[in-house]
Amino acid sequence: MKNLISQKAPNFTANAVLNGKDLIQDFTLERFQGKKYVLLFFYPKDFTFVCPTEIYAFQNKIKDFEIRNVQMIAVSTDSEQSHWAWLHTPKEEGGILGVTYPIVSDINKTISYDYGVLSGNFHYCNKNEKWKVSGELIAYRGLFIIDKLGIIRHILINDFPFGRNVNEAIRMIDAIQHHEKSGEVCPANWKKGEKTMKANREGIIDYLSY
Repeated sequence: MKNLISQKAPNFTANAVLNGKDLIQDFTLERFQGKKYVLLFFYPKDFTFVCPTEIYAFQNKIKDFEIRNVQMIAVSTDSEQSHWAWLHTPKEEGGILGVTYPIVSDINKTISYDYGVLSGNFHYCNKNEKWKVSGELIAYRGLFIIDKLGIIRHILINDFPFGRNVNEAIRMIDAIQHHEKSGEVCPANWKKGEKTMKANREGIIDYLSY
């Protein structure tokens, strides 16, 4: 797996669905650079079980992200047509009707590969002149928080059975933004409004208020 923390987030250009209905081409990550923070999260498949619970959990907190100037983007290896169909299916029928943030199609698997979340294995067999694949080439539950300079500041990757905690993502965004503003660092379990830390000239840690 690539070490992407503190590195420039790999840009991508792909088809996507915006506002729950608009199919577009050439959706890029770099369109937000210098303007917004980005919460980029990957999920395995459309029309599954844990995935819609996460997607709705992020949608339910969309105002909390917006007031923090954060753009949410979801990605899976399904096609944009599959995303569109899922977005037009009611929740009670297993769909995600009502979700408004962009959902990107990584049909070529390149985005998942670049971010180190592509499951399965593949290699080229020279003897048979064929590609061999073991396991499904789909995305693990990866989550990346990217600052306005396009730098990855936080990474979380879960295996397929385990959904993510949206409130933890918000906490991490608060920590990143607080550090950018003050230069102070955030201790374990820190939440917005709690004391932070800063080393003084003697190397002693001072606890500070927000």
